[in-house]
Amino acid sequence: MSIPKNPRAVVTGAAGGLGRALCLALAQRGAKIIVSDRDLPGAEATARMVGEAGGVGHAVNCDVTKIADIEQLATLADEKFGGVDLLINNAGVAVSGPVGAIPLKDWEWIVNINLWGVIYGCHVFAPRFKAQGSGHILNVASAAGLLSAPEMGPYNVTKAAVVALSETLSGELRLQGVGVTVLCPTFFQTNILHNSRSESLAQSMQDAAAQRMQQSKIQADDVARIALQGCDRNELFVVPMADGKWAWRMKRLAPESYFAFMPRMMKYMEKKTAK
Repeated sequence: MSIPKNPRAVVTGAAGGLGRALCLALAQRGAKIIVSDRDLPGAEATARMVGEAGGVGHAVNCDVTKIADIEQLATLADEKFGGVDLLINNAGVAVSGPVGAIPLKDWEWIVNINLWGVIYGCHVFAPRFKAQGSGHILNVASAAGLLSAPEMGPYNVTKAAVVALSETLSGELRLQGVGVTVLCPTFFQTNILHNSRSESLAQSMQDAAAQRMQQSKIQADDVARIALQGCDRNELFVVPMADGKWAWRMKRLAPESYFAFMPRMMKYMEKKTAK
């Protein structure tokens, strides 16, 4: 269930950020990769970098909200590489703000990408892996899906659903020789804030998030490496950052205390950043 040598992979949301970092980490393993994204020029740039790093990249336009596009990824992997060993459902966006203030169209937007995109990927590739008796699915969620911070409802909901789907798949596929890993990082530098939608969220909160992303000692390349190592060990949960691990532990040990503490911590972060 670990990633084989010279793996054949499909990666969504691979035009930049963590998706690109995952592709480059795989390239160092001699991987052949279907590099997919709605941003085709960005995907093509990633594919070139994959080639320079020792792998083979094939860029393709893919909208993860369309099942036909995900089916096309499987077909292309068969045509180009003779199959797939690793699926990485990475494409994602963010929506923030209070529940009730966030427009329903933004809820629909994020659910279609963050959740349905992962569902489609698992729907298409899980039966293939099960039939071949091998393969690994890496679903990129977030510590948000474990911790449920205030004013991040749509993001929390979609990422928590990805965690639940990954847990379910692990139970269904483990005895079939197929691995499932869900990645739950906290803050590191990506383009997600630039591609997010926000409603009535204090600018200081966005600034706090950006500051924590910049200051993180673990960045995209590290997250990618740690994630793939987790797949190698067939770990279900990969939580790369210490703050995420400690917060998740606190929530599990004392959930009432955790949710009483969380709003105060958010206000403290907001005030600290505003100074």
